[in-house]
Amino acid sequence: MPYQKLALQFQIISAIRQFFGQQGFLDVLVPPAVSHPGMEPHIHPFKVVPANPASANATPSSHAPTWYLNTSPEFGMKYLLSLGFKKIFTITYSFRDEPTSPIHRPQFLMLEWYRPGSYEQIKTDTENLFNFVLNYLKQNDLPLNPSLQGLTKIQFTKKTVAQLFKEFLDLDILDYLGTLKLKAVIQERFPEVPLPTGDCPWEDYYFLLFLNKIEPRLAEIPFLLLDEFPAPLAALATVKEEDPRVCQRFEIYVGGIELANCFNELTDYQVQEQRWRKFRQEKLDLYHYDLPRPNILLDALKRGLPPSSGIALGVERFGQCLTGKANLFWP
Repeated sequence: MPYQKLALQFQIISAIRQFFGQQGFLDVLVPPAVSHPGMEPHIHPFKVVPANPASANATPSSHAPTWYLNTSPEFGMKYLLSLGFKKIFTITYSFRDEPTSPIHRPQFLMLEWYRPGSYEQIKTDTENLFNFVLNYLKQNDLPLNPSLQGLTKIQFTKKTVAQLFKEFLDLDILDYLGTLKLKAVIQERFPEVPLPTGDCPWEDYYFLLFLNKIEPRLAEIPFLLLDEFPAPLAALATVKEEDPRVCQRFEIYVGGIELANCFNELTDYQVQEQRWRKFRQEKLDLYHYDLPRPNILLDALKRGLPPSSGIALGVERFGQCLTGKANLFWP
């Protein structure tokens, strides 16, 4: 069975490359070992430790700075955008120090692509990619998820986060963008949601509510494009000009499992540095460790990032949702 699983993996990757080649994207590479692995407070990297005792005992001035394994190729891709590259994609391994589960491995394949302009075009790309690989599997008589048998085209149901909270919880989440207000409404209306002692950032209260009350029901929507996250979850995305309560970010869920995360990219250097300082303090407060300044990202923004959008998609999860087969990839 290992041969069949790996062969199917490589065929799915080949189909992805064919799709982007036909769309005029350039296949690029970024380094897996970096000086800064990511900004988000709750994503934890692996540190690279030298195996050579002589290197490990060297003085700081005599060897390279501390290296980490990439949690995402995002910073490297934005470096390329700042140099003038336009439509680019990469398929590469990323690494996150999180517990292994049926849908997560510490080492996993990530597909990222970026293009000039609004993230609206990324929505079209995503739907087209799903259908291209679906048709590739059919045309080559490869395993197909039984739930997709007879389906001629995948179409995503598009909802905003606010619509989903209203539909599932009868709650206008955008009325609760204050930390104390959100905590209070959880205590009052959703006492079954476990809250930690003490105070937390707004994002933590949001995710406690989302993970306990919303995510378990997402399987009711087979293919979901969840758009316009509340502004405190902007991360590296722009805030919507017409409604600054939300940011221009969407996620893809298939069968209730998150597959992809897209940003309309923030290009303002000063705003992004402010967000990094906030995230850095949150990581220190919550996890008691620090990471270096993300120079490759901030320098790219300072150099000038064109208006662009980008998305990260988990290749293993993508393959599993289309074929119905788990553990296609390296152990």
